[in-house]
Amino acid sequence: MSTPKKYLQFIFPFFNTKRTKEIFRINPTVIPVREEALDISIYVYDYNSTYLKEYDLKSTEDCFPFRDNNNNSWINIDGIRKADVEAICNHFGVHYLLMEDILSVGQRPKMDEFDGILFCLLNMLYFNDVNDAIETEQISIVLGNNFVLSFQEYKDKDVFNHLRDKLRISTSKQRQSKSDYLCYSMIDLIVDNYYNVLEKLGEKIELLEEEIIRFGNTRSLARINGLRKELIVLKRNMVPVRDMVNGFLRTDSELLEERTTKYFKDVYDHIVQANDLVENYRDMMINLQDLYMNKVNLKLNEVMKVMTIVTCLLAPATVIGGVFGMNFEIIPLTHQTEGFYVALAMMILIPIWMIVIFKKRGWF
Repeated sequence: MSTPKKYLQFIFPFFNTKRTKEIFRINPTVIPVREEALDISIYVYDYNSTYLKEYDLKSTEDCFPFRDNNNNSWINIDGIRKADVEAICNHFGVHYLLMEDILSVGQRPKMDEFDGILFCLLNMLYFNDVNDAIETEQISIVLGNNFVLSFQEYKDKDVFNHLRDKLRISTSKQRQSKSDYLCYSMIDLIVDNYYNVLEKLGEKIELLEEEIIRFGNTRSLARINGLRKELIVLKRNMVPVRDMVNGFLRTDSELLEERTTKYFKDVYDHIVQANDLVENYRDMMINLQDLYMNKVNLKLNEVMKVMTIVTCLLAPATVIGGVFGMNFEIIPLTHQTEGFYVALAMMILIPIWMIVIFKKRGWF
């Protein structure tokens, strides 16, 4: 037998719990299964201060020579397939545990150091204006001697276009520095893009606040719950990044120059500020929920106030009608011609007098 809840999502789509299941479906005790990409794309930026060459490779073996060519190489792999990831990681000396992290699904942002390799994993965030939802894409970054490997899930979008433009400028900081600065630049762009998502979410919260003040219906409450779920996604993906960046600040790896380490302090400040904004938005959502409940209570009070006033105004007519309707033989004015008009006048004049009194006391 079908339940009303089954059809509720068609009557009022805001009650759909699909988004809730997507957010809380991660179970660390169950090994998730990644759906392998149908194909992969490998883009290589091989450069130094005076040289830049871009490559669009078709196979994993084509990127192997960039390990020891004495240039800085950024090898970006779009699409995750186990065989390709294992081949690349084995050639570039990436530890097996790091390889498992790259192939993982729903991994917590982290930073590790194995066998002269620095590894970090975090999520790129995008705001979907159609669904008012935050989308995530896991990216793994491997920093080695003169090379950076980046593994992305999808090839249709990322946040690195600005970095690619910088690499094409010979006088840019990216071209004049080593691969560790490239790694910093990638993390910095990912963190900076968090602010774009926060800005979009802030706009939604402002519009929702105005909607609650003007209308405050059930749809508003559903939108409050929807945005609170997106804040959970933000907090889950952004809070651990602070510890990840702090790992770069505390490491003694020779892969990071001292001047580059200082730049990570700037990223650390940015992610701390972003986390503070998330907490502010969370407080705003709690305030909006309180505002909605207060407005609902205010509406209820207004309705009860009107109904109470109407009841009070009708009370004299009820009393007068009840008196003249009593089953007694002798009632004043009952058998007189003007009796009806006297009773009717009293039923009208007394409520009018009550309205004047209520107005003077400011009851409505």
